[in-house]
Amino acid sequence: MAEYPQDVVQRFHGSPEQVDAGLVGEPPGTWASVVIEEYDRAWAQRFVALRTSIVEALGDLALAVEHVGSTAVPGLAAKPIIDIDLVVEDTAEEAAYLPALERLGYRLVLREPWWHGHRMLVSPGEDVNLHVWPPGAPEPVRHRLFRDWLRSHPHDRERYAAAKHRLARDTAHQPRDYSLAKNDVIDEIYARIFAT
Repeated sequence: MAEYPQDVVQRFHGSPEQVDAGLVGEPPGTWASVVIEEYDRAWAQRFVALRTSIVEALGDLALAVEHVGSTAVPGLAAKPIIDIDLVVEDTAEEAAYLPALERLGYRLVLREPWWHGHRMLVSPGEDVNLHVWPPGAPEPVRHRLFRDWLRSHPHDRERYAAAKHRLARDTAHQPRDYSLAKNDVIDEIYARIFAT
């Protein structure tokens, strides 16, 4: 059985009020509805191109660039939005990395210093969520664990896909509830990950 640090095991559930408090400017239009699509192999290819542009723009400032979220799991239905975890030395030092990302067209939409210094940017087409974290933040570790588990556990991948389809329908009248509504199934899967 693997040993995981407590801050990795203890998953944080943010509230809509906390998201609102961290909002910078206008929320992305993609927050207004939830569309789940069948897996598209082009998502992985798109990530490779995005990673290259981010690394070229930031150079050594980009300590890690990972494809996470559902589009990183072959065979998993997902919102057609690429989630990327970018690790930089200090997310509070926005002047070090934001201008280069803004030149690529990214726009800062969330500033959440209380959540391990998290920043989130979206691409011009709002089809990329770029999450910026400092080294040692537990969330990127959890993202990789979840991604890798779903890649190798088809039963949980199918369970998660079914839950996402159901919850997208159930929250159609209030799309911002979708992410929070997934917490139960996500926590069940994490319980199995952390039990191995």
